[in-house]
Amino acid sequence: MEQKTITTSPVEAKQLESTYRVVRRSVDARQRDIKVNLTLLTDNSGRYVAIDAPLPRYSEPEFKQVNSSAPVVHIIGCGPAGLFAALTLLEHGIKPIIYERGKMVSERKRDIALLNRNELFNGESNYCFGEGGAGTFSDGKLFSRSKKRGNMQRVMELFHYFGAPDTVLYEAHAHIGSDKLPRIIQNMRECILAHGGEIHFETKIESLSTFDFPLSTLILAIGHSAHDTYRMLAREGVAMEAKGFALGVRVEHPQALINKLFYHNQPQAIVDLLGNASYSLVTQVNGHGVYSFCMCPGGHIVPAGSEASGCVVNGMSASHRNSPFANSGMVVELHPTGSAMEALDYQEQIEHLAKALGGLNAQAPAQRMRDFVEGRLSATLPACSYLPGIVSSRLDEWLPEPIGSCLRQGFRDFDRKYKGFLTNEAVVVGVESRSSSPVRIVRDMETMRSVSHPWLYPCGEGAGYAGGITSSALDGINAAMKIAAEYGKLL
Repeated sequence: MEQKTITTSPVEAKQLESTYRVVRRSVDARQRDIKVNLTLLTDNSGRYVAIDAPLPRYSEPEFKQVNSSAPVVHIIGCGPAGLFAALTLLEHGIKPIIYERGKMVSERKRDIALLNRNELFNGESNYCFGEGGAGTFSDGKLFSRSKKRGNMQRVMELFHYFGAPDTVLYEAHAHIGSDKLPRIIQNMRECILAHGGEIHFETKIESLSTFDFPLSTLILAIGHSAHDTYRMLAREGVAMEAKGFALGVRVEHPQALINKLFYHNQPQAIVDLLGNASYSLVTQVNGHGVYSFCMCPGGHIVPAGSEASGCVVNGMSASHRNSPFANSGMVVELHPTGSAMEALDYQEQIEHLAKALGGLNAQAPAQRMRDFVEGRLSATLPACSYLPGIVSSRLDEWLPEPIGSCLRQGFRDFDRKYKGFLTNEAVVVGVESRSSSPVRIVRDMETMRSVSHPWLYPCGEGAGYAGGITSSALDGINAAMKIAAEYGKLL
């Protein structure tokens, strides 16, 4: 089988997609004449292959059955880095034992439902903590800007193997959705357990002395919100440093307005063919990058804090992306000069301030977008997808510099390119502070071992070496491969 790439109109693309086997798809909406790039499967004579033909096969994983005599690797964290590390270890006959502070997805759903109803916050079971990590209930976008860290396609293949739709194998910006990803995570768990691995939920590791080092090997796959674990690691002498991170707000527009701006006033029939529009925006303001992050077309804003004392928001979309709202993180790059713990303290201070200026429980402070730019209190707030509720607040006054000023100018810049983006139909909600970790656990880049604790393999978002589901999963795979290679020398 061979492949052929063509560029065509949305109408013709839909016809081709409904008839022939597509192996890659992307939309180019930079100009009014919107194009769809399709790569289709062809047979030896150059004819397109029918849609019911199977996708090009990939090498399915072969997990080995492990028992008490197998070598063991301990893993802290059951997010993408931890799960994919465990699966990779099983492929090499190594027994993974995972410790997860939160609950499995079925129980986690109930805690998140209570949080969304503004009834109860569980510090160990929420949008941040629990089986699958922070991405499980906050969108499930499988997209990474990193192209140099390894075989990203293998990550997509494993998601597909465990139940993700065919589109993850060929969409340029693949998306599973928070309604479907939990089942895939559950399938991974069942596979790990069926092959002899262990997963211990509601088990928080409060000291590295829990493990029999240096006889044990530990993959540290904590998420970027495990602030208490960072502080434990600092007390126990694990080498860490501050790293650049980003902080800002969540911006929500009516999806119809975003479709109009980014699809250049195309008729609804074309929008229906393409799906709700998304965007990726970036500008520079006084030496700071200002950019959109985790854009969620047809999505919702969700409460994403890990502590009752702070207010943090994030975004998600279900698989159909059909809510009337479009939201995105809008963040400012920061370059801390102090210690790792000082960077962490700064992040938390802003979250605590947002909590103090918000409403009851998980209610979040908010301001109409143009009011934010022009410096006035919003007398009323528009409809918003954030279920716990929003309260009017002068974010323009209390967001610290340079965050507030850079966001205001950034919004003006984006409006110059897409006239109508800066509008009081949109609302800014605070704060979006967990787009990345302000801390890096220092590791040797060749061996992936901690420079201070050589039996420790920090990986994923919490280690400061990834940003999102796919890059975290790949970092977990890479750590497991390093360990498997070391174990192979000993066996």
